[in-house]
Amino acid sequence: MGNAERNSYVTKAITKAAISLLRSEDLVSLTVSRICQEAQVSRNSFYRNFSSVEDILHREVTRRLRVWREAYDSQPHDSEADRYGSFFAHLQANADYYLLLERRGIFHIFREAYLGLFGPKPDQPNAEAYVVAFVGGGMLAWVEEWMARGMQESGDQMAAALRAADVR
Repeated sequence: MGNAERNSYVTKAITKAAISLLRSEDLVSLTVSRICQEAQVSRNSFYRNFSSVEDILHREVTRRLRVWREAYDSQPHDSEADRYGSFFAHLQANADYYLLLERRGIFHIFREAYLGLFGPKPDQPNAEAYVVAFVGGGMLAWVEEWMARGMQESGDQMAAALRAADVR
C-alpha cells in the first residue's frame, strides 16, 4: 500500500470512527484519543490529516456536497428549481449524517461547509456577493425548517414548492 492509499485509508477510518462515536455521544465528549482508538490509528495519523474533531465533520460535509454538485453538474437541467430539488434529494439520501449534526446541535458545521462551497466569494463584486449570500441564507433556512419538520417532502416536492414560490 502506497502513501496515498494509506492516507486515504486513515482518513476514511478516522471519519467513520468519529461519525460512529457521534451517534452515541455529544461532540464535546469526543476526544482525539477515543477516535484514534476506534479507528485503530495513531494520534500522529490523526493530526497529519485533521486539526480537530470538528474538522473531520466539516470535511465530510464538504466531501458529500462536492459529490452531489459534481453529479448534478454532469447532467443537463432546465431550471434553478431542478437544482434545489436535486439538492433536497441529496439531503434525504444523506439524512442519517445531516440529521446527526442537527440532533447533536452542530448543524453550524453544515452551514459553514455549504457557504464555503456555494456562498459569496471575496473576489465577487459586492452586488453579486450580496445576492449569493441572500440566496444561500434563504436556502439554509429552507433546509433547516424542512429538517425540523421531519423532511416530509421529497426533493421533487421541494422543487415544486420552490417553483410555486417563483424562485429563479
